[in-house]
Amino acid sequence: MIEAYDRLARRVLAGPARLGRTRLVAVDGPSGAGKSAFAARLADALAALPGGGPVPVVHTDDLLDGWDDQLTFWPRLEEWVLGPLRAGRPGAYRRYSWVRRSFLPRPVPVPVAPVLLVEGVSAARAAVAADLTLAVFVTAPAPLRLARALERDGRAILPELRRWHLGERAHFAVDGTEARADLLVDGAPGLPHDAARYYVRRR
Repeated sequence: MIEAYDRLARRVLAGPARLGRTRLVAVDGPSGAGKSAFAARLADALAALPGGGPVPVVHTDDLLDGWDDQLTFWPRLEEWVLGPLRAGRPGAYRRYSWVRRSFLPRPVPVPVAPVLLVEGVSAARAAVAADLTLAVFVTAPAPLRLARALERDGRAILPELRRWHLGERAHFAVDGTEARADLLVDGAPGLPHDAARYYVRRR
């Protein structure tokens, strides 16, 4: 089913704020499924609504301390972003540089806003379910996801990427993320549509 981003944006704003005064939307799914594009387009739709403004988007990849921190980064997100917002205070985080292999010193502010989008593998994990206004899971066929990741980051990452895929599959199986999601999105739809304005819902 093809649905408009602006309709989803209105649905989010009509939902309850469960992270303090903020509506938390988690965009989860495996690597290369299309999570970043979906999150960016939803953020644009939210900002375009009457009275809307910039919508903060936190990418979990920015919080990882390298490849081995695939799932264990969560306390950092909780301490720097979710905890302060839950208490009604702005958060801030330090972005990881995959080139320098260290966290950059300059903090990235996360204001108290009507909506916060958190995008990345395990963003909608069970531990955050009580704080979520909307849990989104984006899917796509494995061969396409692999091709997208290699096109984006180069073939040099292939050994690490294969290990990453094993980790995310194991996590999703244990966490039950896809079955628990409020919205299942097709990240490789065959239906003709304007991808900037519409997405394809699988459930």
